[in-house]
Amino acid sequence: MEYEGQICRAPMERGAFMLPVSVGCCYNRCKFCTLFKHLSYRILPISQVEAELHRVRDMGGNPKTVFLGDGSAFQLPYDHLVEILTRIRACFPECRRVHMDATVTSIAQKSDAQLKELADLGVKRLYLGVETGLDDVLAFMDKDHNSAEAKAQIARIQAVGIEYAAHIMTGIAGAGRGEENARATAAFLNETKPVSVTNFSLFLHTEAPLYRCVEAGTFRPADEAENLQEARLLTELLEDTVLDSFHDFVLLRIRGSLPKDRQRMLKQFDEAIAKQQGKEPVYSIVCTTCGQAEMRDLVQEGVRS
Repeated sequence: MEYEGQICRAPMERGAFMLPVSVGCCYNRCKFCTLFKHLSYRILPISQVEAELHRVRDMGGNPKTVFLGDGSAFQLPYDHLVEILTRIRACFPECRRVHMDATVTSIAQKSDAQLKELADLGVKRLYLGVETGLDDVLAFMDKDHNSAEAKAQIARIQAVGIEYAAHIMTGIAGAGRGEENARATAAFLNETKPVSVTNFSLFLHTEAPLYRCVEAGTFRPADEAENLQEARLLTELLEDTVLDSFHDFVLLRIRGSLPKDRQRMLKQFDEAIAKQQGKEPVYSIVCTTCGQAEMRDLVQEGVRS
């Protein structure tokens, strides 16, 4: 497979055939993200997409689920998506599910009739970067939606039989707002009923626009202890969904079905939180220009000033 940039998809899509249909992210303005900043968004030609389908088919591949990449494949024009879905079905008649990332704006750009046709052609799940239930945080992070707009577009896809899965970030509201963010985000998710929730707990990348805000003092990051407390409260409040919670710096991943696995997951969080007690604050940072310990000290100095 020819793939330009970093492969990025939800962990539950690891068994799906990933089919590149575009390069980069059509939006690419979120303050916290660096995944696609080095790429210019472009749509791949149908001929290239079809060649990849034929390559997999000719090797004996027969995927039941196809995941369209890259950053927000649902941004593709309706007619272009229909063409891709038609060719997927022609190559793999047994494929019944096509999944991809989407933005709230990319859903809004399609009519109800178009959404129904896409669902009939196999689109069964869209992954949305919900991030938070707090509108001021969405605005600060330069997301393309507010909570009301997200709810409206989620309702539209659910009405035609397309599932939605949520990507969120504990820590995205900054220091001191963990409980507030957990309650607002849980309320949003309980109302919109995603089939799954993936928590990519916020990490700071030194090349991300958000890091400039840390340096300027306009964003104070939460430390990992607060992020863990926030994730625990979120786990306590969420109703009927599957939660997969990642925490990079403390090397923790907690996942399960709610409410069935709630007590086991809360116990895991309690154990992780206890390990942080009495320690110096630590921050989840990806650094490309200096050592991690140096950058951690720099952030702590900025937080304390």
